[in-house]
Amino acid sequence: MAKIRIFTTDRCAFCLLAKRLLDDRGLAYSEENVGDDFAKRKWLIETTGKRTVPQIFFGDRAIGGFDELAAMDRSGTLIEALQAAG
Repeated sequence: MAKIRIFTTDRCAFCLLAKRLLDDRGLAYSEENVGDDFAKRKWLIETTGKRTVPQIFFGDRAIGGFDELAAMDRSGTLIEALQAAG
C-alpha cells in the first residue's frame, strides 16, 4: 500500500477534515505544513497545478484535496487507490 502524504497550512478547515477522515479509517500519513515554506509551496504548485491545500499524495501520485479524498471514500475506492499507487 502506498504511503500517504498530506500538505497543509495552519487554520485550514479542509486540511483538518482530510486528516480526520484518514484517522477515522485508521490510515497513517505524514503531514507537511507548507504555510511558511515558500520553496515547498512552489514545488507543490508546480507539481499539482493547484494553489489550494490540502494536497494529498498516494506515493508519488497527487490525488487532489479533501473533495477527491472524500469522493474516493464514499465510492469505496480509497483502499483500492492506495494499493494501486503502492
